[in-house]
Amino acid sequence: MSTEVLSGKGLAALIQQRAQDEARLLEYEGQRPSLAVVVATDDESTHWYVRSIERAAERAGIGCRILDLGHDATEQVLASVLKDLSAEPTVNGIILQTPLPAGVRTDGLVGLIAPEKDIDGANPLSLGRLAVGQPAFAPATAQAVVELLEHFQVPLAGRNVAVVGRSAVVGKPLSLLLLEKDATVTICHSKSGALERYTRPADVVVVAAGRTGLLTGSHVSPASVVIDVGTNVLPDGSLVGDVDEASVTGVAAALTPVPGGVGSVTTALLLLHTAEAARAQARLLEKPALVSGTAG
Repeated sequence: MSTEVLSGKGLAALIQQRAQDEARLLEYEGQRPSLAVVVATDDESTHWYVRSIERAAERAGIGCRILDLGHDATEQVLASVLKDLSAEPTVNGIILQTPLPAGVRTDGLVGLIAPEKDIDGANPLSLGRLAVGQPAFAPATAQAVVELLEHFQVPLAGRNVAVVGRSAVVGKPLSLLLLEKDATVTICHSKSGALERYTRPADVVVVAAGRTGLLTGSHVSPASVVIDVGTNVLPDGSLVGDVDEASVTGVAAALTPVPGGVGSVTTALLLLHTAEAARAQARLLEKPALVSGTAG
């Protein structure tokens, strides 16, 4: 059987156009949306991803500052930078890019990102609000998975979805977003045992474990839709996902490519979130309108 390729490029272009339109309107009103990305690693896949954000932001008319603090940055330095960015009026969105240096606690740092600037849903407050259905920016990668499935009209209500990976960045928030779409969600992780017990019966399989070639053709069924969230850099510099594309192609009904799948949509959503955050912050700065009336 043939496997449909679910490219994210078309959807990413639509989302980026929305971000660009909002950025132009804000700039016309005197405010240019601005994004700050804090990096503290020498991991090449991370720098590849950050460069893609920077290029996309430029195309959308959104300012983008890359703060590369080096792979040996201390937790104190990172905390100071995040506090300053949260208080800086010209910065509308903040991303703390992982991985971080050894010994640095991510959970303590993400709590320093102002919730209104937390465009990638990293602050625990954002995840908590997401869990109870309150307004918050969802982690962009998790949201990108749902946006892609809906774009290609993959049914979710009443369907079984297996999510491989339980990170706070993708697996956990994605499960919440899928539950909101009335899917039945199973989260698989390193202690789940034989992976195929959960992935083969699933209508949709999402792989976000950070392990090259983790999911093979033996893990999926002919009717399954496979979403590959992985981004792994090979020694030759090429980018691959968590799915063994060669063995899954011809078995699964559909598969997202890497690159050109979830990642492109994620980047576009980060820009849209930045523009939306800038709009919300501009409204907060507006002076309340005077209320006039006539005496009776």
